Amino acid sequence: MGSIPEDDTCSIARSLGVLGERWTLLIIRDALEGFTRFQEFRRSLGVAADVLTARLAMLVEHGVMTKVDYQEPGERRRSEYRLTEAGRELYVVLSALQQWGDRHVPADAGPSLKRVDVETGASVHVGFVGDDGMELPPARVELRPTESYSPLRRRLHEERQARAGSR
Repeated sequence: MGSIPEDDTCSIARSLGVLGERWTLLIIRDALEGFTRFQEFRRSLGVAADVLTARLAMLVEHGVMTKVDYQEPGERRRSEYRLTEAGRELYVVLSALQQWGDRHVPADAGPSLKRVDVETGASVHVGFVGDDGMELPPARVELRPTESYSPLRRRLHEERQARAGSR
């Protein structure tokens, strides 16, 4: 069901194989806000039932959500969809997307949600934090290839560096 490239060494490509579809991220957004039921997602998103069913099944298949049965009195058995630990970890990812959107494609009325410290009420933002707990500006963060880096991407990276060095 999922579309994860089996031989891809890129974590971003593998993640997008699970998450890289608009409805998927919006389902996770709603789940982070506490929605668990199919009809809640459907009403919130306005998505077709078959699309929602497929996206929820994929999120369950890849361990982002878990499906839990429930039954209201006098009703048939239904399912809730709850975020797993992996799903809850996407809070930072979606917060980063929100932060970027608020800055680069803002709504006329301003941000729809604000990220705040629950203890102090102070605004918070997403950023890079070193092992020492200190925040680093993006300019101080560098991506360095590891042994599992794709040979093709390594070659392209090296060619780009060589071109930059010859200027």
